[in-house]
Parts: sequence; C-alpha cells; structure tokens
Amino acid sequence: MKIKIFKILAKINKAILPSFTKQKLDITKATKIQLAIIGWRAFVTKNSIN
Repeated sequence: MKIKIFKILAKINKAILPSFTKQKLDITKATKIQLAIIGWRAFVTKNSIN
C-alpha cells in the first residue's frame, strides 16, 4: 500500500514540480525552496522504488 501511494506521488511530482536538472540548476546557488523541492522529489522517488 505504501509503495502505491509513493508511486502516485511520484507521478504528481513529475507533472507539477519543476525539473531542475533540465534547467541545469547549480545546487550551490539554489534557494532554500529549490533545495526543499529537490529533497522532496528525492524522498518520494526513493520510497517509490523500494
């Protein structure tokens, strides 16, 4: 059940949240909001794979 929820969240993230790798964002120059989005996407992706 948990994995299904995270897979749905991953699809929503992909559709709504910006992709900073496509924008070639330098992590050292990222704002706190951008870092929070990167962390959230990484957390959801990690949990959807397990």
